[in-house]
Amino acid sequence: MENQDRLLFSKLFHKHRQVEVTLNRSVLAWKETEKSRKRSSGISNSAETAHIHALQVCEIVAVHTKDDDQDNKETRRSRAEAKQTSQLHPHAFTVSYVRRTRQHQWRCSEVTFHSANQALSEQWIKVINEQLALLTNRPKSLLVYINPYGGKRRGKRIYEQKVAPLFGRACISTDVIVTERANHARDHLKTEANLDKYDGVVCVGGDGMFSEILHGLISRTQTDNGVDPNQPDAELVPCSVHIGIIPAGSTDCICFATVGTNDPVTSALHIIVGDSQPMDVCSVHHNDSFLRYSVSLLGYGFYGDVLTDSERKRWMGPARYDLSGVKTFLSHNYYEGSISFLPAENNMGDPRDKLQCRSGCSVCQHKPSSKDTQWEMSEEKEKSDKVGGWRTIRGKFIAINAASMSCACPRSPKGLSPSAHLADGTTDLILVRKCSRLDFLTHLLRHTNKEDQFDHSFVEVHRVRKFNFQPQLNEMHSLEDLTETPNKTGFRPICSAQTNYNYQDSHSSWNCDGEILPHAAIRVSVQPQLIRLFARGIEEQQQCLLEDPCTLWALEPNTHYSVD
Repeated sequence: MENQDRLLFSKLFHKHRQVEVTLNRSVLAWKETEKSRKRSSGISNSAETAHIHALQVCEIVAVHTKDDDQDNKETRRSRAEAKQTSQLHPHAFTVSYVRRTRQHQWRCSEVTFHSANQALSEQWIKVINEQLALLTNRPKSLLVYINPYGGKRRGKRIYEQKVAPLFGRACISTDVIVTERANHARDHLKTEANLDKYDGVVCVGGDGMFSEILHGLISRTQTDNGVDPNQPDAELVPCSVHIGIIPAGSTDCICFATVGTNDPVTSALHIIVGDSQPMDVCSVHHNDSFLRYSVSLLGYGFYGDVLTDSERKRWMGPARYDLSGVKTFLSHNYYEGSISFLPAENNMGDPRDKLQCRSGCSVCQHKPSSKDTQWEMSEEKEKSDKVGGWRTIRGKFIAINAASMSCACPRSPKGLSPSAHLADGTTDLILVRKCSRLDFLTHLLRHTNKEDQFDHSFVEVHRVRKFNFQPQLNEMHSLEDLTETPNKTGFRPICSAQTNYNYQDSHSSWNCDGEILPHAAIRVSVQPQLIRLFARGIEEQQQCLLEDPCTLWALEPNTHYSVD
């Protein structure tokens, strides 16, 4: 970088030492001066390495005048040196910025610079704020919904203690609504909220709260644009307002899959810096009636039965999922039906290619649309010939799952489909055919280790754009039905009622992002990049600077830098 690209360059004091501080449009960097290095090393001809610290301007949270009572809390000597620095250089400013820690977590750190010149300190504050003002992706006004009942009822406390102070520091104005009933947020967004006032909508809660925001925002957008969501082939209008998630529920899978951690501070910082992550949404219909939207998991069979059973045990809290999971596994039911799907033939990626969706994903950057030639051809195929391009599979299934993201969570770090993508216009359709209980257990356990959960003869996975499911309405079976040959595993039904079912129980239910669908026969279409989150996807490793901060100075020998 040429020197004329610098916006500011000054010699200031940081931690009682003189430093050279420089700013350009993308980087704020500082290094200890040679004079200060010599004095601290006690050697007149010191060759000590000059250490450069650098911050990306886009990850600066705020800059402000240093408070008088905000000082070093280290040793007595450090406090004395800090006092001396404050006396000699009484004017200071503090830069708050994003610092990456372990396991994708972010923290808000601070660095303070002192100057003897008040005008110089004010100039630094002014110029940095001018650069932050140029970052138009950052929200200035947010509508916040807090679920006070979800998870362990911590939502309100999490927001007030961890999130609100950060929003205040970043000068973000907020309107906060504490929800009073189920679907309060959804209904408010659909009919009452003045979305023109806000740059984003934030939900404080779990996946259920996010689903409320999702449905309210999409429904409002389609209504405002005259789109009928009951038409299965309707092309939905993408939402212009971003969604932020502050995790505070019993399950926070959406947050984990898009950020890499369920940490409220990390999510708040992603919102502050204005990150933007597009996401696909599946629209689910029964005949010509809209049912729900899904962004993570549509599960029929095993996962549908787990949710149905757990709803009867809500008094147990999150522990109900474990109990219902064990019970459903031991019941070991299968269901007959036919599933038709439209493969994503020309799409980049494959469910088993080991290419995980990460920040800056090349697969998701290829945005499919109805105007795309390949997609137009597929649409014409579908309309003119229902068989052409589509595949149909009939059989007996223990589970049918559609994963629009990896569905990774702390218990299953890989998720249901490790290579599923957030915004490629597809969903991964996973079919688990009738098999022994031991084989199914092996399949489930592979979700928690590094083995390939699709590497079974009874499991197949397809990357699709649409699919239809039709259950076979006849008697449902348990795999321990007396008409079947007994398994060699030694397991038997818990009770005789599990081997025979009435006609009305002849099918399972669909688990749609934690909600039970009222119909088993459904049509599913992927709506590409329908919403945007305040997130950037999971970072593969510590993000590198956009440019080498060493170029801010004439290159010197024995110089290295770190990203703060």
